[in-house]
Amino acid sequence: MGLSRFNTAFLGVVAAALVLGAPGLAGERGPVTNLPMPRFVSLKASEGNVRRGPSLGHRIDWVFKRRNMPLEITGEYGHWRRVQDRDGAGGWMHYSLLSGTRTVIVETDMLPILMKPDPNAPVNAQVEIGVIAQLDNCVVDWCRIRAERYRGWVPRKALWGVDSVETLE
Repeated sequence: MGLSRFNTAFLGVVAAALVLGAPGLAGERGPVTNLPMPRFVSLKASEGNVRRGPSLGHRIDWVFKRRNMPLEITGEYGHWRRVQDRDGAGGWMHYSLLSGTRTVIVETDMLPILMKPDPNAPVNAQVEIGVIAQLDNCVVDWCRIRAERYRGWVPRKALWGVDSVETLE
């Protein structure tokens, strides 16, 4: 039994989606790194070009300019990673511009950093919306962050850059 031109074209699209890491088709692991997909990383450099496709020959659509900014990897192709920021802006970046160091962006203005994961715990500090903080660990609904010289616990829902079910130690 032979394949029709339609079936052959469809299989080609599915294969390309698997290689490029299309959400819902690639499964739970990246085809290049075998790491979980999607996953969060941070921008290693002080700026990084975001391209329309996975090569230097593709046009630059964006330039991210915040060192340590959290990004979500949604695709992999060779040395390239498809990334997006909290607003959904993104494209392809070379993997050398990315770091496995976990950071988050505070999404609640004047967010209290608490001494322990309890809403009644004493407050260490407050951080403004848009602050980038290092992510130490997360349990159920709370994450421990470091922002400047302050460290403590905040509700997970007040952060972008950590999955809602992810646990970190």
